[in-house]
Amino acid sequence: MARISKKRKAALSKYDKDKLYSLEEASKLVKDLSYENFDASVDIAVRLGVDPRKADQMIRGVVTLPHGTGKDVKVLALVTPDKEDEAKEAGADYVGLDEYIEKIKQGWTDVDVIITMPSVMRKLGPLGRILGPRGLMPNPKTGTVTMDVGKAVRDVKAGKIDFRVDKKGIVHASIGKVSFDPEKIKENAEELIHTLVKMKPASAKGTYMKSIAISSTMGPGIKVDTKSV
Repeated sequence: MARISKKRKAALSKYDKDKLYSLEEASKLVKDLSYENFDASVDIAVRLGVDPRKADQMIRGVVTLPHGTGKDVKVLALVTPDKEDEAKEAGADYVGLDEYIEKIKQGWTDVDVIITMPSVMRKLGPLGRILGPRGLMPNPKTGTVTMDVGKAVRDVKAGKIDFRVDKKGIVHASIGKVSFDPEKIKENAEELIHTLVKMKPASAKGTYMKSIAISSTMGPGIKVDTKSV
């Protein structure tokens, strides 16, 4: 059996793993339970009453967190020469086209988001096997395939994230850092949760928002009372 460190024992002693906390309480507690020696991410897991195998219940979308993620998002803009200045001025970390497509073919994927244009998508088709499993393939539904490249880059830098339900009906997302004030963690969580509520499929039966849990990168999961949101 793996040994539990003193820091983790101290963290676990501060909360009841079976208790349902309000979102406000959980947003404060996640900071107290973080025992990492770095500014850990705060993650949320929302289990929905949907069947992802059905096309009309595949929950996928984007949300702009009011306080951002706290992460320095690295953006690659794969654009034609006439859009390069727009992408650079908006803050894209890497801007270009064919040279970066070649780098990706060689296995380079050191970015968090790729933004491109509709006319360029045909060039990215062969890269699907590399970008797809990493969640990097641009998609019009998430706003990463657009002619308004500057706005797309600024939105991502400001805290726009995309999410999708996994095969178990759970949406996972990063909603900040443990260095955030509890109120900011709470408001970021609320923004995502309220977005999910608005996306409830008409065909979904029974309880839609089944469970919510918040945790830091290596910290324990804190159960949130769905009625508190």
